[in-house]
Amino acid sequence: MPAAPLIERLEVRPWRITPQRRAVAESLVGEHVHLSADEVFTRARAGFPEISRATVYNTLNELVAMGEVLEVRPPSGPVRYDPNGADRHHHLVCTGCGALFDVRPDGVEALRLTDSQRHGFRVDDVEVVFRGRCATCP
Repeated sequence: MPAAPLIERLEVRPWRITPQRRAVAESLVGEHVHLSADEVFTRARAGFPEISRATVYNTLNELVAMGEVLEVRPPSGPVRYDPNGADRHHHLVCTGCGALFDVRPDGVEALRLTDSQRHGFRVDDVEVVFRGRCATCP
């Protein structure tokens, strides 16, 4: 079951939601939203014209540090921000146009590394990225 939307999750945290922070968070609302920092800035500025680029970057960094937003690094292009940090999922990426979708594939939870494959690591998280071409890319 998907987690509560970003704004709802933030409202119950001990984190002050200023009008600028709210504008950033509201920019990230929606399904399959994976925006670059510049896209977040453009959307936030539409609702809060006085917001600075530094405030957007700082807010995004805070949201990532809190685990509420994920940084997604596609094979090319800028880092994208995913507001579904509280909802365990993976990604499907088009190698042509960069389209990015949240996916919840069956069987991923069964992935395991043997002791020798872990090289002494303690595995804390698994991220699976499916890459391919979307229907609109040749």
